[in-house]
Amino acid sequence: MTDVALRPWARDDLGLLVRNNAPELMEHLGGPESDEKLVARHARYLRGWRDGSSHMYAIVTPEHPEGVGAIGFWPRDEGDRPMYEVGWAVQAPYQGRGYAHAALALLIEAAHAADASRPIGAYPRVGNEASNALCRRAGFVLEGVEEFEYPKGTWLESNVWVLPAPEAGTA
Repeated sequence: MTDVALRPWARDDLGLLVRNNAPELMEHLGGPESDEKLVARHARYLRGWRDGSSHMYAIVTPEHPEGVGAIGFWPRDEGDRPMYEVGWAVQAPYQGRGYAHAALALLIEAAHAADASRPIGAYPRVGNEASNALCRRAGFVLEGVEEFEYPKGTWLESNVWVLPAPEAGTA
């Protein structure tokens, strides 16, 4: 497996968030965000660790301790089915090296450690072939297609991938 670790989001990670805001990375999310929105997102990621509303991580390697991307999970209520939603971004120069797959495997472990009764959902855009392939490879099940508003005012067609919660006693 690729030598990847997850480091909880830290005050010094604003630069990582700025690098993750590149047009080629934001293509499936409605385009790059303004500096003001990035600062607010960074504050939200930090607050998430303090209040338990989210768990965002920098994806790091021994060669790149500053981070090659970001990944995280947060609670989402899908009707009567509480779950964790996951999201990720790996910077273009580091794509295709297995970093996203390794980071997602670690994130799934962290989410199951937080609450093994919750399934995990991912919502990549229909046209995001790499993220859809990652979901498939990680064992998620495609449940359908829905439109999601992200960012506010932009509706995007997304696949709904779900990784069922581990069966009792196997987490």
